[in-house]
Amino acid sequence: MPRAAAFFQNPFALDLRALGLLRIALAAVLLTDLAIRSTDLEAHYANMGVLPLHALFANCWTPYQFSLHTSSGLWQVQALLFLVAAGFAAALMLGYHTRWMTVLSWLMLVSVQNRNPLILQGGDDLLRMLLFWGMFLPWGRCYSLDARRKPLPASFTYFSAATVAYIVQLALLYWCTALLKNGPEWTQDGTALYYALSLDQILMPVGRLLYPHSELLRLLTFGAYYTEMLLPFALFIPFRVAWWRMLFVTVLFLFHIGISLTLFVGLFYLINLASLLALLPASALAVLERHGLPPLQRLQQRAALHTAAWRSRIASWPRPLSLQVQATWHGHRGSRQLLRSLREGLVLGLLVYICWWNVDSVAPTRRLFSDQSRWLGYLFRLDQHWGMFAPTVFKDDGWYILEATTTDGRRLDLNHGGAPVNYRKPASVVSLFANDRWRKYSENYLFINNAYMRPYFCHYLLRIWQEKLPATPIRQLEVVYMKEVSLPNYQVANPKREVLCTCAAAVPGKP
Repeated sequence: MPRAAAFFQNPFALDLRALGLLRIALAAVLLTDLAIRSTDLEAHYANMGVLPLHALFANCWTPYQFSLHTSSGLWQVQALLFLVAAGFAAALMLGYHTRWMTVLSWLMLVSVQNRNPLILQGGDDLLRMLLFWGMFLPWGRCYSLDARRKPLPASFTYFSAATVAYIVQLALLYWCTALLKNGPEWTQDGTALYYALSLDQILMPVGRLLYPHSELLRLLTFGAYYTEMLLPFALFIPFRVAWWRMLFVTVLFLFHIGISLTLFVGLFYLINLASLLALLPASALAVLERHGLPPLQRLQQRAALHTAAWRSRIASWPRPLSLQVQATWHGHRGSRQLLRSLREGLVLGLLVYICWWNVDSVAPTRRLFSDQSRWLGYLFRLDQHWGMFAPTVFKDDGWYILEATTTDGRRLDLNHGGAPVNYRKPASVVSLFANDRWRKYSENYLFINNAYMRPYFCHYLLRIWQEKLPATPIRQLEVVYMKEVSLPNYQVANPKREVLCTCAAAVPGKP
């Protein structure tokens, strides 16, 4: 390989063992995601829940989307689809028919994400894109059941258009996140983290400890902003690649662990941590193999011996038959090379499309991307937006009170298991959410443009309560938001009671 070409490839070459670790980690995240989602099969995916199919199609759908989960509004069908998706994810983790399991896992992930976009967050976009690029990566070559049938690779270093796409995708994630944070609290005042930790809906214990220290928060704000803006450049430095990658991985590993300790972000931090694994250089993998990671030489020794034995048998066959087999083998090699060239061109074309999409997301006023060009992004869910806490941090903090009035005039809070209504702020607002999917749903519930979703949630709560406690009938339910706007300099606003939705229970005997 010419020296100039090798110099260009250096930043984009990945280790096959690291790709295997990426596959295993993402499959584990998929299984975790499915486990969390499965606790709300009826609420989030069935017609009896908070987003029935007719509301989804009327408000959150494009003609280019698809979803197997929209084939039925029954939670039992959703449960079956979840089991199928879990089977694909488990097979992907084991590396069994890896390419097919990657395609099928991506298909099921897109399907479930399209079924309820009201509970999605930035990590879901990243998980979807990592699986998408994984379809073009040989991440089943190591640490997989598939690898048992193949000899040990002559070299663990791998370069292709897909490795370029993977690295560019990671850089776009952080660059666009930083560029979208163009509010003064990120770029001038350094108060963004102060406002983020003012949000009781996502405040975690370590964040509560950091919150009183304004100067430290200011330093951490600028540190986060410039880390996202500048650190991705390290991925494209063509010399001392291993050193720069370890710097990138180490800093972002600590960065996302810090986020998980201070803010309730669901699987967001796990997805980001998993995304870093493919960047591990050979030196780091050698250390891991010495401290617990099974060495590939031992895992694939039998496969190498098996392959060598078959080649020896072919060579011992009668010469015409041996030559015919070898000619067939070389013919298949030629076909594979042609397919690989087509795949490389496809991946590069998709990468250009995604870069174009991201540039348009940070400069929407310039209209670089026409609506007619977006169908491909919606069809294959290549659409992405990395606006975490951007352009400024959300200020409308508060907590929900599900204020129910019983038929005998009592007022109960369904958010506290039917305890008498109390307007005081809970000691831990974040504990009111069963999981991050519900937290994200409640955040979307506040927006005026999502007003269509409010009655479905209200009626769902009424029905669930009446099914569980029919002895305490409810006449009316109000979804109340105790709005507490985040103010500067540790000022505390008086909570304001806002009724977002009111629904009445059905009267027996009346339609």
